[in-house]
Amino acid sequence: MTKKGIVRTVSQRTGLSMMQTQRVVQQTMDAILDTLIAEQRLELRGFGVFEVKLQAPRRARNPRTGEPVDVPAKRRVTFRPACEMTARIQAIEPAPVATIEAAGTEASREAA
Repeated sequence: MTKKGIVRTVSQRTGLSMMQTQRVVQQTMDAILDTLIAEQRLELRGFGVFEVKLQAPRRARNPRTGEPVDVPAKRRVTFRPACEMTARIQAIEPAPVATIEAAGTEASREAA
């Protein structure tokens, strides 16, 4: 789902116009980002925790040449889902094997 899909769904559920909902969704996303920048952590009860963590510098290898490459330190946003979210996700029925295999063949056709 894209941001446009979220806006459409929220608009239908709340009865707000698409433009009003788009502004609310964008303001919410901006507030999440601003909080992560300022405080490095955002906890949404029942949903999960977003956290900014520093990834240490490391040595990696260029897969094409095999040469060692220095990768500098960088910040990453991590997400740890709340127990409620995890439980709801685990309750989802698994997709039938035929559906998974069909999706795999479609993806391979598109790549070709």
